[in-house]
Amino acid sequence: MSSAAVVDPSDPAFELHRGGKLTVASTVPLATREDLSLAYTPGVARVCEAIAADPALVDDYTWVSRTVAVVTDGSAVLGLGNIGPRAAMPVMEGKAVLFKQFGGVDAVPVCLDTQDVDEIVAVVTALAPSFGGINLEDISAPRCFEIERRLDEALPIPVFHDDQHGTAVVVLAALRNAATLLNRKLGDLRVVVSGAGAAGVAVTKMLAAGGVNPAEVVVCDSRGILHRDRPDLTASKTELVELTNAAGRVGGITEALRDADVLIGVSGGQIPEDAVAGMAPGGAVFALANPTPEVHPEVAARYAAVVATGRSDYPNQINNVLAFPGIFRGALSARATRITEGMKVAAADAIAAVAVEAAWSDGAQPAGAGGGQLRVDAIVPSPLDPRVAPAVAEAVAEAARRDGVARA
Repeated sequence: MSSAAVVDPSDPAFELHRGGKLTVASTVPLATREDLSLAYTPGVARVCEAIAADPALVDDYTWVSRTVAVVTDGSAVLGLGNIGPRAAMPVMEGKAVLFKQFGGVDAVPVCLDTQDVDEIVAVVTALAPSFGGINLEDISAPRCFEIERRLDEALPIPVFHDDQHGTAVVVLAALRNAATLLNRKLGDLRVVVSGAGAAGVAVTKMLAAGGVNPAEVVVCDSRGILHRDRPDLTASKTELVELTNAAGRVGGITEALRDADVLIGVSGGQIPEDAVAGMAPGGAVFALANPTPEVHPEVAARYAAVVATGRSDYPNQINNVLAFPGIFRGALSARATRITEGMKVAAADAIAAVAVEAAWSDGAQPAGAGGGQLRVDAIVPSPLDPRVAPAVAEAVAEAARRDGVARA
């Protein structure tokens, strides 16, 4: 297909992207011979020798300690699917811009022209000395699980697959506040997760780490409820079965949702209204597929007291940008060697707390109250709220030190 067939000159998105969204800027002056001799040869040689003698100094005398690689193979880009590394570049540039804007973290897009697990692990491992962290992005399941696990084991720096864990962190934050609004405890909720891919697996594990009783979680894929007697389960789905669905429920999404308190959709598959109607009254529906939610928000609102989506044009947007800039900023400031479950839970708690703070500052608290009162249409902060990333970073750094993975 020719470029003329797909480029629309009247679309402002094309004009915004012309020439890309990133550049490199110097942090030091280069106006004199002395400037040049310090920034490059011969002055740079003295710094190189010091780092050669003590490799840990790379964090102090280069940009490594504040720079992340945004790595993709282009196999699962947004809702576009397997479009390859070149077509993925605009998304990775955008991710890098978000890192800088919201977290003060420099990020470099790395789009790999391979979808072989061994090759991806080998290339990223070889590139790792140039970065303080690795953000994996838009890599399809189930390969993403193995890639993240192997890199996490091999590298002394944080590795984070945002499509899994960023979504999961924000979902946990939103559910904490939804439970508060519903006057319920997390451990008492019966939750259905629709989707058993990268996000579904991570959301389920994150909910368990955050206080939801995993025995009362039911996970569905396109073939129905995950249960022990299904013969077609992958390794990641088998792991979920061992954690969830203690009652051994079987059937499809309709059976899963019967009397459930919470639906979390991370599948993209449409869920019929009559299935949602079978939920317990006064619950929560998080329909996060984008741009078309699993349940239309207006339909969800007929049966649930709290509704969230992944879209910016509806209230309660579950947006990863609430999580990843602050998580990496905190991990890098602590010079963490990895990102632990405790760090992710701390990030979720911080996001939830900012939503409460935002309610207070917006005047939503009742007269005489000692703190903010959550609103049903603001269970998470706005992605543009400048309080989010610093709060998440501080909480994550503290958790890194608590969990024993910090070097600073």
